[in-house]
Amino acid sequence: MDCRDLVELVTAYLDGSLDPDTRARFDLHLLDCDGCDNYLQQFRVTVNTLGKTGGDDVDPAFRSRLLEAFRDWR
Repeated sequence: MDCRDLVELVTAYLDGSLDPDTRARFDLHLLDCDGCDNYLQQFRVTVNTLGKTGGDDVDPAFRSRLLEAFRDWR
C-alpha cells in the first residue's frame, strides 16, 4: 500500500469497515511511514473535534464553506 491508497482508505479504517487483508496492509504501511501515521492522528483529532461541536454551534457561513470544501472530496 502506498501513501495515496492510505489517504483514500482512512475513513473506512476509522469506521472499522476495511476487510482484514486491507486493514493489515494499512497497519503495515503505518509502521513504516511516519507521514501517514501523523496524517491518521491529525484526521482523528479533526473528527473528534468536529464531533464535539454537534454542528449546531458552528457559524452557518463557516459550515457552508466546510461543506463546499468537502463536497467532492474522495
